[in-house]
Amino acid sequence: MAGFSERDYSRVVTRESELAVAAPEDVVPYIERTRRLYAGEKPYRWVAHDAEREPPPWAPVTKPLSALRVALIASGGVYRDDQAPFHFRNDTSHREIPVDTRADRLRVSHFGYDVRNARRDSGCVFPLRALRELAAMGVVGGVVTPALSFMGGIYSARRVREELAPRFRDFVLREEADLAFLVPA
Repeated sequence: MAGFSERDYSRVVTRESELAVAAPEDVVPYIERTRRLYAGEKPYRWVAHDAEREPPPWAPVTKPLSALRVALIASGGVYRDDQAPFHFRNDTSHREIPVDTRADRLRVSHFGYDVRNARRDSGCVFPLRALRELAAMGVVGGVVTPALSFMGGIYSARRVREELAPRFRDFVLREEADLAFLVPA
């Protein structure tokens, strides 16, 4: 598969993209589907965060983008062919994927979305190749290795807050990443 040219990336980086509107038959009824998947659970309580009382820990960017080391953290359930796939639900594990991993070694396991497109091109939920190309062109300073993948759709916000988020925070700090690129599936 051919990569993107520098011209392609400069267009993405410097211009606003046009928004595509999905046809009604292409829209996935996520709320309805989620209710069915979690039918045996107590009704979901959305997490409310009081940003006035506890503001998010934003950190100003003090370097140009071309000097930033980027950590990829994605919730699409991507794993390497030599790793165990993710479980059905509430799996708070993650997979470490070296950034030099070839796309043909990546697999997808996720219950919360139709994974057919991600299996054809994992870059739609795990843009590792695109980040490597941006680093090679000098658009970003580098890509932290390994990249991290987990399976989103974790019903327990407490487990995400207490188990998953601290692991990712510790990883970003330990690897001295300048930017964490969080990719939802």
